[in-house]
Amino acid sequence: MRLGQDLLNLVRGGLIGVAEVIPGVSGGTVALVVGIYERVVTSASAIVSALLHLIRMQFSLAAKDFARVDWRFLVVMLIGMFSAVIGGAALLEPLLENEPELTRALFAGLIVASLWVPFKLAGKWEPWHFGLALVAALAAFFLTNLPRAQEAEPLWWQIIGAAALAVCALALPGVSGSFLLLAMGFYAPTIAAVNDRDFGYLGLFLIGAIVGLGAFSKVLEFVLARYKTVTMVVMTGLMVGSLRALWPWQEQNGAVAAPDTSVVNALLVFVIGLVIVFALIFAEARLSRKD
Repeated sequence: MRLGQDLLNLVRGGLIGVAEVIPGVSGGTVALVVGIYERVVTSASAIVSALLHLIRMQFSLAAKDFARVDWRFLVVMLIGMFSAVIGGAALLEPLLENEPELTRALFAGLIVASLWVPFKLAGKWEPWHFGLALVAALAAFFLTNLPRAQEAEPLWWQIIGAAALAVCALALPGVSGSFLLLAMGFYAPTIAAVNDRDFGYLGLFLIGAIVGLGAFSKVLEFVLARYKTVTMVVMTGLMVGSLRALWPWQEQNGAVAAPDTSVVNALLVFVIGLVIVFALIFAEARLSRKD
């Protein structure tokens, strides 16, 4: 059973990694769908706490925090995630360039089906919850409607700052870290750095990601522990609003365009996306019952 869980966690990490290289698709959404979101946040928060205690020379407290980390799960998941980021950067870049409508339609299907997860986790929805979800949806819609910045050669401090913001978005279902990079003009340089193995750029990006996740994971752990229902309501709204970025037919600058002759194929891959997510949800439920 542990081997089966390891393989599933490897696939989960791979799906998150694939999502993170596609603008408009949130890795946090995928983590939520495949049932590992809270485990990732809890482990990340424990690691941050442990490192802070090490800095303060509080070794016993650091050891307790490290003991809270689900290391086997985290390492396997990260292997799958980083493998998919490297492979996805090479495979999905031409796919997005050659078949952008079908690619966006597929991931729109994934997101629509994913809405079931935070909606269910929120529990009983009160009338004001729907209003809060609407506000979150409008915020995500506005964010994904931002004009895309011109891509330029970034400075070291800009790389760190962009990475910190992007990794915070990674932790939020419905908010795409890749889209933020695209809006800030950092998407193409980052994908190129992955494909070219530019370890200088990637090292700076990793520093920024650690800083961003370190600051944000504690906040997420707190709100999930104290305000889980409200958090899931907001996440549902963010996911709905993020669908704006996945409208299949878009102009070069991201503006919405009318459907073309690819509409039938787009609908087909949209349905495929729905089926993939519901299959993952079903598999997760089956494994949870066996555990």
